Amino acid sequence: MKRLALDTSSLACTVAIRIGDELVERHEEMPREHTRLLMPMIREVLDEANVALTDLDAIVLGNGPGSFIGMRIAASVAQGLAFGARLKIIPVSSMAAVAAEVLDTSNAELVAVAQDAHMNEVYLGLFSRDANNSPKPIGVERLQGKFAVEEFSAAAEGFTVAGQGWQRYPELLAENARWVREQSDVFYPRAAYLLGLSDLSDAVDPATIQPAYLRQKVAEIP
Repeated sequence: MKRLALDTSSLACTVAIRIGDELVERHEEMPREHTRLLMPMIREVLDEANVALTDLDAIVLGNGPGSFIGMRIAASVAQGLAFGARLKIIPVSSMAAVAAEVLDTSNAELVAVAQDAHMNEVYLGLFSRDANNSPKPIGVERLQGKFAVEEFSAAAEGFTVAGQGWQRYPELLAENARWVREQSDVFYPRAAYLLGLSDLSDAVDPATIQPAYLRQKVAEIP
């Protein structure tokens, strides 16, 4: 497996490449610096792994949901690289990558990932641990206001919450506190976990990539 993964859907700019068992990655959490950081990080991991783009099997894209501008940055770069090297793109949920890291670094069985969607809402993704210790979606990713998460009360055990949205809206955390097992310090997706979730059978033509905006309305008139 030779795949390059990238994600700029959040405050984190993250890139990783896997060649067999070798993993090379770069991860920086810096707001509004993605356009400056992303291409140098890609060049660094390719050089360190001693591979060219044309040696890759595919490009793995953290496809959101998340920052509208951030998702467009990663999608545009992934498309440009894929077109130039005649590669396909494997879109992967950025929130599933957060859940994958939580599952890998804890004994959590249920994970609720929330990222800031602005307008007093979060992007919410719920996941359970499957037989392969990977995140299995519970329902579909969606927008969620600062109120009780319906699925929490029906779960057999509490959720581990991850993602920056719980810190951004403490009211959301307070509203759901009775069902929260613990709070994770995993806030943003890492490209290394995108690689682990990627499946070549999900690869698509770069022209067809559509970031998971969830909200089509990105501006609000006062």
